[in-house]
Amino acid sequence: MRFILVLFDSLNRRALGSYGGTLPTPNFDRFAARAVTFDTHYVGSLPCMPARRDIHTGRLNFPHRSWGPLEPFDNSFAEILKQGGVHTHLVTDHAHYFEEGGATYHTRYSTWDFIRGQENDPWKAMVQPPLERFREKFDQRHYPFGHDIDASSRMRLQHAINKETMREEADYPGPRCFAAGLEFLEANKDADGWFLQIECFDPHEPFDAPERFRQTFESGWRGGVLNWPFYEHVTDSAEEVAEIRGNYAALVAMCDAYFGRLLDFMDRGEMWNDTALVLTTDHGFLLSEHDWWGKNLQPYYEEISHIPLIAHHPDFASFAGSRQAALTQTYDLMPSILDCFGVKGPAEVQGRSVFSILRGKGRLREVGIFGMFGGPIGATDGRYAYYIYPEDLYATGLHEYTLMPMHIRSMMTAAELASAELVSGFGFTRQMPLLRIDATRDSRRIPNVDRRVFENMGTQLFDLAKDPQQFAPFRDDSVEAGLREGIRMVLETHEAPPEIYLRYGLGGPSHKATSMLRRH
Repeated sequence: MRFILVLFDSLNRRALGSYGGTLPTPNFDRFAARAVTFDTHYVGSLPCMPARRDIHTGRLNFPHRSWGPLEPFDNSFAEILKQGGVHTHLVTDHAHYFEEGGATYHTRYSTWDFIRGQENDPWKAMVQPPLERFREKFDQRHYPFGHDIDASSRMRLQHAINKETMREEADYPGPRCFAAGLEFLEANKDADGWFLQIECFDPHEPFDAPERFRQTFESGWRGGVLNWPFYEHVTDSAEEVAEIRGNYAALVAMCDAYFGRLLDFMDRGEMWNDTALVLTTDHGFLLSEHDWWGKNLQPYYEEISHIPLIAHHPDFASFAGSRQAALTQTYDLMPSILDCFGVKGPAEVQGRSVFSILRGKGRLREVGIFGMFGGPIGATDGRYAYYIYPEDLYATGLHEYTLMPMHIRSMMTAAELASAELVSGFGFTRQMPLLRIDATRDSRRIPNVDRRVFENMGTQLFDLAKDPQQFAPFRDDSVEAGLREGIRMVLETHEAPPEIYLRYGLGGPSHKATSMLRRH
């Protein structure tokens, strides 16, 4: 068996023609015509690396921990396959894999190839960057290169420095990523027993596409580069919004074009008869919908949480062009990949293979839940979307459970670790005790949740059948009771710690969950 997973970052479902999008995506649509399109596929944990832990382990990350590495006890699909004799190869330009908060993912693969230069990848060095020239080129609302450059601006400055080396389309990380993926395929097209993950940071911001794609979506904007919105409420003019959205569209078009090269390779090599191919993303992105840019600070509206999943499996060629309505989630990818190689997942895996649906095994779940550590919890049954918030975002009673005390680009601070204590009792940690760390101790900071602009929107319920754009939140005691019970049940199957139920007013866990943890 051979398996190719193509994972884009921030690929909006509504951008794809096969999902009713308005952008031209001929290659994504071409793939959908020979694969199965899953119409009710949702995220699990957010954002980037928490989603990847879901993919690796088949479990939700967010009830226990924020952004961080794979844990010593985590059973990664890539390592399971590697140990079973399947060669696993990662090609990625996603720089988060090579920061503190992602440093143990790529080493689970047999081999990996890191393409440099995306976003603020600390790649090219300029001790004295040409700030005046950069200020003329980039709009300072997205690239605030002042005389005193703070950490956020420094990230954007690094991107401007990296861009100095990208003179031709082939220099961009996305095209280089696909070139490296095709190189692997060319070298191993006659071999069996391999897994390839082509993972592109695009179309994540900054929305930076080669010129030929940008020309197609020309907005008429004549100012500086405007392609990296801060996560905040929209304050831009209609012209500025059009330019930002046009740059995102151009990047999606580039992703589509290079994905088409992969399809061409599979056509030429007649690989469809012995190779599975899955296309998906980690989450979406708000492009001014609901008056927001970004993904971290608002309810996980459909643009963020309802994501594409299109899958081809040689055993189900007769399903080409079909659609499936079953509720699937990101953490179903791990058992789906193992399933293709005839490998049963470890006991702690909570996801299920999406291919079991094609075997007539019925629904995978009645309610799916998703969220970001410390933020609201979202839930859906496919008809309704529901979001619940803690009464006090920064109240005590929120803890990280980890043996890898790291954030995105740093270790945890002494102030955070001062609260650490060892606890045991979780069934998924191979009997390893975990550090239990007060998540609000360090200046009442919750990773990925910026309290300066975070808004508690309160409980919100939407009827997606009647209100797919989510303009009209409403309340319904009966519907909410069913969804809240669904949330509680999923949390229990994932062994969420007792304080999570109290934090979200879910009535408390069962006796088993309450008595689970033991201090050392």
